[in-house]
Formats: sequence, C-alpha cells, structure tokens
Amino acid sequence: MSLKKIYFSLFLIGCFFLPFNDFEGFPVLGEFKNETGAFFFFAGFIVLIIECLMTGKIPIPYRSPLFKVLCLFLIWCFVTTLLNVDSVSQNFFKHTTGFSRFFRQYFSLTLSTVFFFIFYWNIVSKMSSSQILFTIRKILLLGLVFTFVYGFLETLIVIFHIGPLRPMLALFDYFPFLDVNYPSVDRISSVAYESPALGNYLITVSGWMFSYILTEKNKYRFLPTVMVLFLTFFSGSRTALINVGLQLFILIYVMYSMKEYKAILLNTLTYTVIIAFIALILNGQSIIKEIDKKADSLNFSKNLKDDVSNQSRFGMQYASLQVFKENPIIGVGFGQETYHKRKHYPGWAKNNNYEFKLLYENQNVKSFPTAYNLYTRLLAETGLVGISLWLFLIYLTISKSKLIWKEGKNEEKTLGLILLISFSGLSLNWMQTDFFRQYGFWLCFAILIKITNSLNHTSIYPKNNNSSKI
Repeated sequence: MSLKKIYFSLFLIGCFFLPFNDFEGFPVLGEFKNETGAFFFFAGFIVLIIECLMTGKIPIPYRSPLFKVLCLFLIWCFVTTLLNVDSVSQNFFKHTTGFSRFFRQYFSLTLSTVFFFIFYWNIVSKMSSSQILFTIRKILLLGLVFTFVYGFLETLIVIFHIGPLRPMLALFDYFPFLDVNYPSVDRISSVAYESPALGNYLITVSGWMFSYILTEKNKYRFLPTVMVLFLTFFSGSRTALINVGLQLFILIYVMYSMKEYKAILLNTLTYTVIIAFIALILNGQSIIKEIDKKADSLNFSKNLKDDVSNQSRFGMQYASLQVFKENPIIGVGFGQETYHKRKHYPGWAKNNNYEFKLLYENQNVKSFPTAYNLYTRLLAETGLVGISLWLFLIYLTISKSKLIWKEGKNEEKTLGLILLISFSGLSLNWMQTDFFRQYGFWLCFAILIKITNSLNHTSIYPKNNNSSKI
C-alpha cells in the first residue's frame, strides 16, 4: 500500500471517529487526550511527512490570501507574547509558569491550524469537488448513524426511562474508544463525553447532512437532517440548539430562494406537523415536558441567577473583557489570559458558585479555567490587532463560501452551501468555546482554498497546488 493510501485511509477513519471522546484517553496529550479523530489525523500527518521527506516537497497553499491571513494571525500570537515578555516571565498560577502556558497553548494552536490543516490540504487538493463531496460526506454520515443509534437508545433510557434497554446499550462498551456512561441529568451525550461536546460535533456535520436534501432524490434524503435535529434536541445543549437552528435557517432560506425546492419545503412542513401530531398522541406529556425544558434553558436572564454554569460562563467573559480594557492594543500575550483575569472575577459570578472554589481558583487542580468564548479570549490575549486578523479571516471564509454557492456549478455549488453553513455555525459556536481544535472548521478551510483555486475567482487564486521545497 502506498503512503498516499495510508494517510488517506487514516483521514477517513479520523472523520468517522470525530465524535468519539467518551473514554479515559491519554492525559499526556492535554486537551487532545481523548480526541479519537485527532489520533488518526496526527498519525496521517506523520505518514505525510515521511512522504514529503522522500519526495523533497510539501504541498502548502502559500499563495492563497486565506492562508496568508492565517499565517499573519499565527505570527501575531507569537509577537504579542514577545512584546509582553516581562509580564509573561512573572506569571505563575496552578504550578504553571507563563512561558510554559504559552508553549502549550501555541502548540495546541499550531497543531490544529498548521499540522492538521496541512494534512487536510494534502488530502483535498488531490481530490475533485465530486470526490470531496461524496467521499467525505459518506464517511461523516456513517459516523453520524453510529452516533444516532447510540443516542437514540440513550434517549429511550435516560429521557423516557425505558430501563430494559440498558443491556443493549451496554454492548457498545466493546467498541473501541468508547465507554458507556449515563449522564447525571436528563440530557444525552451519545458517544461524546458530555452534551456540549455532542453539540459541537452536530454543528460540525450539520451542513454536510443538510446537503443530502439538495443532492438526493430518494425518500431517505431527509433522514440525515432528522438525525441531526433529534440529537440536537435531546442533547439539551443550548449552544447546539441555537447554532444548529441558525444553520437550519440558512438552509431553509437558500431552499426558499430556489423555485424547485419550495414544494419540498411545503411537503416537509406538512409531514413534520403530521409526525408531531402522532408523537403527541403517543407520548404527549413527556414531549411537552421536554419542549418546556428546552425553552426554559434559553432563558438566559433566569439561568444567570439559577444556573451555576452560566454564572461561570458570563463571569469569565466579563473578566476577559476587563483584561482587554487594560491592554486594548496588543493584549497580554497568547495563553496568558487566566493570569490576569483571575483578578477581575465579578462578585455576582462567584456568589454561591462552587466552581470557582473547587476548580478555577483551586491551585491543586491543574487545568486552567476556560474562557468560554474565543473572541473575548483573543481580545484579552492578542488585543485589537489579533482579534481584527481573526475576524477578517472568518469574514473571508463566509464571504468566499457564499461566492462559491452563487457562482459554482454542480458539486462545487453544493460544497459552497456546506461551507457557508459550516463556517457560520462554527464561528458562532466560538462564542461558547475558547479552543481552536474545531476539526470541521479547518477541514472546510482547506476545502475552501481548494475550490477557490479551482474556480479562479480572481487572479490571486492560482490553480496550482503551491508546493514548497523542503
């Protein structure tokens, strides 16, 4: 088997295992300790490097404006830390120095945005638009089907309290990279370690699954979308409900703008009402109760008072903004936010909140407090310069995806819609998470560069693969 086939196979396996992180993992890998998909991506990257050493070339889209903006952002994350070297050298918290924290966080950043991205690029740059759409989507569908079967059984057990199904769910314990665990609340997490992690996965694959409605003609084309919406609803993840809802709105808006799909929308609405009516007859009380829970979970003003998690979330974001106000231009250095924001935790967030005492301010707990928002984190750590580069990058991804949807043909047009839905949902999702390991975003980023090169929208998008000498 050639090296290309090996790392291509590892890529596909990694895509299948994207949602799998509900097992102990390997603590030495830090935030990637139980990210199964990342294991295969990293293995594939190693095989790719071996091939590059043998050929003397490594394909990198160095001429792409998108890639150049990303490189500028990465350089600034390093530069702003150098500009804050005095404070970084004095930072110490949870037995971790400022320099140690920077190197760990910068490695995590480059692993997702450089190493994995280059791996994705070397996969998709050798594929046609048709191969990208149908091959990657099929693997993601297989992963979703597995996740749905597990999640459906978990829903019947956890939500609808059908205990006799527990032995059936226990069989999944024999599957690799998976430990069967039951959540302590009435929410499901399927093969992910918690509901928000499941929600993050659903946001990643929703665009791919929604596209089946547009490209297939059989009666099963709605099933991938139904699986996504089912898991989103019963996951109880507020972030997933909002983001997948936005992504679904984009799909509906696009379909409504196309005459050939207006009838499909009407039929879908009709069948949805019929199914909902039947479901209410069969188990109306439980379903109404679940709908009330989801609606109540979106009441942020109420949850801020009653929900400890929301107190921590908004408290962390508030503290990050205070750090930004003190260091508005260049920030405090990449990875240094926690050292400064812990002086700004608001009283309303810490009041009757056990998480601060047991986790965030506990020196014996090595994990650092999360920022709960990548944008407020970047404001604090990289200042106006860094956040401007990052927002410009996101703007380019969404605007170029929209352009591909409007001007592309056949599979390219469909991929444009998938990219638009994916980038929109994942960018919004960063308002609730502060990590860069959004595998779906960087995979879509590589696909976006590939298609813009192929379509040659402007003279600055060359058609070659841009190989660099080692």
